[in-house]
Amino acid sequence: MGNGRNGGRNGPLRLAGLGFTGRNGGRNGGRNGGRNGERGGEPGGEQRGERNGEWRDESMVGWEWKGPMSLLAGRLRFVLLALPALWWSSCATGPEGAMPSVSPEAPLASDAVMPLNAPMPPAEERPGLATKYGDELRDPMVRRSFVRASKQPVGTDRIYYNDRSGIEAMTSHPYKTGGTRQAAGGMVEWGIKSGFGYATCYESGGKRFVVGSPGKAYSIVVKNRCRSRVEVVLSVDGLDVMDGKPASFAKRGYLIAPGDTLEVKGWRSGWDTVARFEFSSVGASYANRRHGDTRNVGVIGLAVFGEKGADPWKWMPDEVERRESATPFATAP
Repeated sequence: MGNGRNGGRNGPLRLAGLGFTGRNGGRNGGRNGGRNGERGGEPGGEQRGERNGEWRDESMVGWEWKGPMSLLAGRLRFVLLALPALWWSSCATGPEGAMPSVSPEAPLASDAVMPLNAPMPPAEERPGLATKYGDELRDPMVRRSFVRASKQPVGTDRIYYNDRSGIEAMTSHPYKTGGTRQAAGGMVEWGIKSGFGYATCYESGGKRFVVGSPGKAYSIVVKNRCRSRVEVVLSVDGLDVMDGKPASFAKRGYLIAPGDTLEVKGWRSGWDTVARFEFSSVGASYANRRHGDTRNVGVIGLAVFGEKGADPWKWMPDEVERRESATPFATAP
């Protein structure tokens, strides 16, 4: 592993199972990201349910053959059910024979729900901040092998960012807090640097918010508090910081050695360079310019992976502190 100074540098992954170590800070590994998927219902008229471990078409469930009498009863039931429908049809027509403009099955306005795939407003019309693809910086990296203990991260975290008015709109009774906080059960500590120190940070409703300014560069800082290496996968505006594509846990990230600190200053643009993270308008953002999708602007994601065969919880700082605070004699009565 390469040693780093003053933060961390980054690089793209080409081979599965390999991570990357940056110079200037902690050690790093492969790609990063953190996209989550959600399952929804199937479109169309049929509904599907699960019965005893196999899929069955619910539109066919409940129809059984029970002999001639049951068939006769079914026909009578059909006639009885059809009569009210015929009566409604005759009553629903107006004097000119026109049908009402609103179907009785249509949902009320208060019941309407915007679908997840509803179109977003034009990026240029959206207020607040996003992140643009800034100037290129020299930021070399090296490749290191790292085998994850699990496909799922040990822990994840996120930081929302916006301009001051946007954060005021997003929060209720926010309170100012420190620039960094622990994540993944204390395995790492992370925050956002901008200017000469950590950006102004607030908490509200269990969420963390960073105040940014248009045109100002920023970086993501992650410190490994463990006694073993960790891999961190990072995303900005829903995009992997290694390849600029939609983020995912499956992508590889940066490796950080025990006790080291990683500073990621931009999207990886080459083995030796990154494009600086810079606060911008939504219209000028990398997400909009490259992908035309601004749905996930304003959030920075972190996923932490442990190394196979290593115990990241052994000799954590809290346990070391307990050892150091032990007393040789019982307290006098």
